[in-house]
Amino acid sequence: MPIGIGDDAAVVEPERNRLEVLSVDALVEGVHFDRAFTPPRAIGHRALAVNLSDLAAMGAAPRLCLLSLALPPHLPIADFDAMIEGLTALAARHRMHVAGGNLTKSPGPLVLDVTVAGTVKRRQILTRSGARPGDHLYVTGTVGSAAAGLGMLKALGHDACTPDNLCAARYLYPEPRVRMGLLAGRNRVAAAAMDLSDGLADAVYQVAEASGVGAVIDADALPIAPDAREWFSRLGEDPVTAAVAGGDDYELLLAVRPKLGRRLAEARRHGGIELTRIGVCTEALEVRLKCGEAADRPLPKGYHHFR
Repeated sequence: MPIGIGDDAAVVEPERNRLEVLSVDALVEGVHFDRAFTPPRAIGHRALAVNLSDLAAMGAAPRLCLLSLALPPHLPIADFDAMIEGLTALAARHRMHVAGGNLTKSPGPLVLDVTVAGTVKRRQILTRSGARPGDHLYVTGTVGSAAAGLGMLKALGHDACTPDNLCAARYLYPEPRVRMGLLAGRNRVAAAAMDLSDGLADAVYQVAEASGVGAVIDADALPIAPDAREWFSRLGEDPVTAAVAGGDDYELLLAVRPKLGRRLAEARRHGGIELTRIGVCTEALEVRLKCGEAADRPLPKGYHHFR
């Protein structure tokens, strides 16, 4: 990067034979996080993690980010420092430059707006539109843990922030699956991909629509962590419905051709995160949930921002 922070703008030289991948997300206090139970460091971490997850879903290597902050006048300096530390620590782990940004006063909520840039070779880009009937659907990690963690934080506040509460940690400090996204793109193992920002169900519906296919998801195969199952059951909710509809997991959904088992095994071996086969793409355009011996039913919808 020829010119970074310190001038009116950053100057970036394109990487040879690679395409730029750009994404932007805003986190708004009261909508995406609550400072009553979200530590400042977690706010900064999440602001970058949600964008890194988008790069992972495209198979792109992180390169740089821009940060724009709208701060309420009563925000403590210590909270500001902790937010920046959370963001820059995650950036450093992924060798990403914080190239610049903007700082302004907000008369209302705290807002963090992050733009990221990554790079990818043309033939290695992952999209939502490449799935075909017969492709197997895989998901990284577990689903529903972040939604359970958010529920715990709302109910228990800071008392939920204990070292053994993995669900709360999954919500506060999501881990974008950058390495798996890079491997899936470089090995060309994934025909389609999407991150689970708004839940597994939302991702399945979106990949199916973009690809012109349907899908059947096996409820018994879903990787739902025991702590999340227990929490949902305690609330009287169906763990499967709650897990697939809940957002903030930031895992990856991958559609994989059945014949690419060897490439998939290599990605699983080097990706650093478990991959679970959860269903299949179909010619019928319906998106269904298979529940053991019971009749299939429509897959519940995911999180909706304006509902």
